[in-house]
Amino acid sequence: MDLRKLKTLIDLVAESGIAELEITEGEGKVRIVKFSPAVPPFAVAPPAVAAPAPAAATAAAEVAAKPAVPEGHLIKSPMVGTFYRSPNPGSAPFVEVGQSVKEGEPLCLIEAMKLLNEIESDKAGVVKEILVENGEPVEFGQPLFVIG
Repeated sequence: MDLRKLKTLIDLVAESGIAELEITEGEGKVRIVKFSPAVPPFAVAPPAVAAPAPAAATAAAEVAAKPAVPEGHLIKSPMVGTFYRSPNPGSAPFVEVGQSVKEGEPLCLIEAMKLLNEIESDKAGVVKEILVENGEPVEFGQPLFVIG
């Protein structure tokens, strides 16, 4: 695909209400996705380079770096995918911290292979903590919410 045609497609997506455009032409395939300010694109941080430290200091740093285990019932991801707090980019999140939830109430969506999967609470309680940011990739078994 020539660059002028690609630039025209990018401009079309930028100026329209289209969020995503995928074009297949022969053996080539182009996918253009428009990110909204509410869902920022993934940022990749460069790898950190640290100077070697004594063994005792390294062990202390590892203990300090481990996050505290949240108190309460954990809702974990049943699959690998992308975590979304709301049903649509412009709409309100399913739940907020401090909100009461019932068993079976939707908490979030996880997109996997172009399918949106609604994740429901398996326990009634209050949302104490949301452990994942909107638009972040999640792994199978990764804690998503703490319900108290």
